[in-house]
Amino acid sequence: MSRKSTAIVIGGGIAGPVTALALHRAGIAASVYEAYPSTADGIGGTLALAPNGVAALRLVGADEAVTALATPIDRQLLAVGHKQVALPGLAGVPPLRVVRRNALHQVLHDRAVAEGVVIEHGKRLVGVRETTSGVTARFADGSTAEADVLIGADGVHSTVRTLIDPHAPGPRFTGLLGFEAVARHEVTTEPGTMTFAFGRRGYYLYWPEPGGGTRWGVNLPQDRPLSLTEARAVPPAEWLRTLRAAYGDDAPGRELMATSSAEELQVVGSLHIMPPVPHWHRGRMVLVGDAAHAPSNSSGQGASLAIESAVQLARCLRDLPDVPSAFAAYERLRRDRVQKVATRAARINRKKAPGPVARAIMPVLMPLFIKAAMNPERTIGPEQRYVIDWDAPVTADPVAR
Repeated sequence: MSRKSTAIVIGGGIAGPVTALALHRAGIAASVYEAYPSTADGIGGTLALAPNGVAALRLVGADEAVTALATPIDRQLLAVGHKQVALPGLAGVPPLRVVRRNALHQVLHDRAVAEGVVIEHGKRLVGVRETTSGVTARFADGSTAEADVLIGADGVHSTVRTLIDPHAPGPRFTGLLGFEAVARHEVTTEPGTMTFAFGRRGYYLYWPEPGGGTRWGVNLPQDRPLSLTEARAVPPAEWLRTLRAAYGDDAPGRELMATSSAEELQVVGSLHIMPPVPHWHRGRMVLVGDAAHAPSNSSGQGASLAIESAVQLARCLRDLPDVPSAFAAYERLRRDRVQKVATRAARINRKKAPGPVARAIMPVLMPLFIKAAMNPERTIGPEQRYVIDWDAPVTADPVAR
């Protein structure tokens, strides 16, 4: 099982095109197969790219195009009522970048195509046949594709994960439904400032938009997960009425909701995380990105970790002599890091919805809370300062770098 000069990548979102670009740089020809009929136009809200994610994009030549359309966030505030405290940052680290998900998809798609990567849409994977010399993917339209390895970059609802392990856990619903919009209301915070606010009935965040207005996002408690189709079948005006009722007692939540239009309300969808996946690979198949690890969006690292994993997988396939050793090295490089991020995000989630008593004393406790739970060098420092050394050879027992 030594051949690894060609690859099938399942999934054309974020991890898929980055994986193909990294493989291309590693001398491995990759083709991307996406189930949806076109690039995800209009799907999803904004996402955050941490400095480590942008650094990984630099290795595939996509960082400048992405940062050109992103909003830099170099200051963060924690707010309870009218009390605000600045969260400490990391010295010498570039700003966080927030970018529209569909715009990021398009940039990565265009970059991959420019590098000669073939991307085919309308290709929903339904089965795989492995041999000692290769793997054949079978799609719902009856077509097939052959390569030396198959990489599942197909998200939290991954088909490839199930093919690797029929008993693999699926995504876990967080009990939250995400929404986003741009309000006409102008907040008084400086440009480049993101505010995390604890409202009376929930948590929300907001930041000034460079073109005017204020972009905000909320997570509304929901009894059961809704597909994007189900969530968008509810009239936007009805969702907005629900959000105004939930956040109407807050400032500036009240003003943000009141000056947002139903036509521009973005239903992001039900939020999921991935529990630890026991098997990242089997035979000639391997997982990358959200298919293997999807931490809570509280981490601010979901997309960045997916990009990192894509690059590290390419390094391992480039340097190790056979497929099993490459996949094993890749998992050793990644599993501990992504699990640490997921654990940190889980701790943040427990602090997002304080009860009435905790909320009442939060303004007094905020400085202690920040010092104990948000120490940047101890918590996010190792995450955001992480840089992959593309030129360093990967060994069969790699040290993470």
